[in-house]
Amino acid sequence: MILETERLYLREMKQTDFPFLCKILQDDDTMYAYEGAFSSHEVQEWLDRQISRYQKWGFGLWAAVLKETDEMIGQCGLTMQPWKETEVLEIGYLFNRAYWHRGYAIEAAEACKQYAFEILKADEVCSIIRDTNRASQNVAVRNGMTVADTWIKHYRGIDMPHDRYVILQSQGEVSPLPLGSHSTKF
Repeated sequence: MILETERLYLREMKQTDFPFLCKILQDDDTMYAYEGAFSSHEVQEWLDRQISRYQKWGFGLWAAVLKETDEMIGQCGLTMQPWKETEVLEIGYLFNRAYWHRGYAIEAAEACKQYAFEILKADEVCSIIRDTNRASQNVAVRNGMTVADTWIKHYRGIDMPHDRYVILQSQGEVSPLPLGSHSTKF
């Protein structure tokens, strides 16, 4: 376990999470900001990329697991993402549509923000969100972030405007993580 919140725990994804990841990444409604559902091959590439990130950075998108049922209901975590001519530390989140509108995304995103500031000692963290993705924008705003800049990403042959929502550590008003709430490997 990397992080624990009131209702969730976040842990590294593993190959056995593939079917749960498919429920998220192969749902057209969930994946509207990506221009549609992923193929099984694309889901596997996504999973492999997270596992590679754990090895390279010590973090990535983590499985968001509902404590009550021990079911993976989404993913949330930190990744290094290209932004213009640099890389930025991003909080990303994507949940199974059956669990939308229950506060899980903000619960996990706030924990990741705290982790970025307290464990990784980041000066800032962001969320990069497509301009049409209102739900994710709302999570970023609730996480204390504001729009810093915009960039056009080219994905699946489409120009997609994205906004970078940012919060500085000095703005985060982050209290220390409770003992035992983070991995000891960092």
